[in-house]
Amino acid sequence: MHWLTKATFRSLLVPGGVLLLGVVALASVGWLTLALPALNFLYYCAIGGGLLLAWRFHSSRIFLSICVLFLANEAISVWGGGHLSLLTTAVYAVAVLVPFNFALIALMHERGFTVESLTPVGICLFVEAVVVAVLCRSAEAKLPSPAHPRHLAVSIVLPDYTLLIFGVTVAFLVIRFLLIRKPVESALMWGLSAFFLSLHYSTDARLATLYSATAACILATSIIESSYLLAYQDELTALPSRRAFNDALLRLQEPYSMAVVDIDHFKKFNDTYGHDTGDQVLRLVASNLARVTEGGRAYRCGGEEFTILFPGKGAAEVMDALEQLREMIESSQFRTRGTDRRHLPRGPDRRQERSRRRGSKAQAIRELAQETSPAALSVTVSIGVAGSAIRGSDPHTVLQAADKALYRAKAKGRNRVESSSTSRRTGAKAAGIA
Repeated sequence: MHWLTKATFRSLLVPGGVLLLGVVALASVGWLTLALPALNFLYYCAIGGGLLLAWRFHSSRIFLSICVLFLANEAISVWGGGHLSLLTTAVYAVAVLVPFNFALIALMHERGFTVESLTPVGICLFVEAVVVAVLCRSAEAKLPSPAHPRHLAVSIVLPDYTLLIFGVTVAFLVIRFLLIRKPVESALMWGLSAFFLSLHYSTDARLATLYSATAACILATSIIESSYLLAYQDELTALPSRRAFNDALLRLQEPYSMAVVDIDHFKKFNDTYGHDTGDQVLRLVASNLARVTEGGRAYRCGGEEFTILFPGKGAAEVMDALEQLREMIESSQFRTRGTDRRHLPRGPDRRQERSRRRGSKAQAIRELAQETSPAALSVTVSIGVAGSAIRGSDPHTVLQAADKALYRAKAKGRNRVESSSTSRRTGAKAAGIA
């Protein structure tokens, strides 16, 4: 399946998974020797820095998730300071509530910091705080055990139902990440994992603080990761953007080749079917470009134009891969999602149209069937390729040569691959708007 790729697993593990696994490894071998006051300082820096980043970048979901972690740790600190029974009660309560809150936060839409969006969440957190207080008060009244110092290096055994809730929540967050591919979902999963380690070591204040700080750092770094993706990845197609392409040009070493890909008659698609269908076309082409062979990597450089870099390959070596790519795009089909609203009549004309439809139910049913069963569409591309074998060439010169080859491919009928050195017809002339 196309979503089970190396890039997907890398984005799932980096940076949250790497950070958590690194902390676990260092703590296991005893290399983290910071005293508790220093760890507390790092914890509050991570909480404060994460909240500040989330506020500055308008990330309400990360802001709320850090607030949930902070409130959970404060509940454990307030109620678990003196008796093991109170600590156990607080840990069990937050072990249920934190995964529940993280699942709800994952389902939320980013709406910024508005009263309408934050008020329901604030009320929910207040109710949960009251529930934890009531449970701990009940446990305090019973006092089943003597005072227990929290610094002892023992762990609390979490009951099976909390582990089940944790497992189901982590599975939900992983599936959501695979569907959405956003750093926030990955951060929520790894942050929740780090927090559960802090619960496991709740009686060891040093380890508990260490893993709580790690959870806050993971959530905070997701904001940086999201900002990086906005700068270096095209949001519509999920391909690397022009900025990533310009950075890749700086690292190129000979030999290499470039291919410029342009969608044939893309403007006609937009004018005929609307911009929603145009976006479908871009995503369809991008999904095929992402599977190009011979070590190529595709970039969206603007509009309907894409560029593929082939490090270590000459132009002649990638012609077959580009021809296969052209054929794969030509054979792909898609269906429009519906009629573009701008083609619908407006004002009095629309009301008259509705009146006519009321007068003929059979005609309305036929029109509805036609609207919900659109015809399959296809698209073709023209490709120009050039290699670094050109004398005195630099990446920009090679790119210009590939552009000239692309213009030649369009002039010769489109739906073909042209090299800067040889003229090669590799496709039939596109018919209609495809």
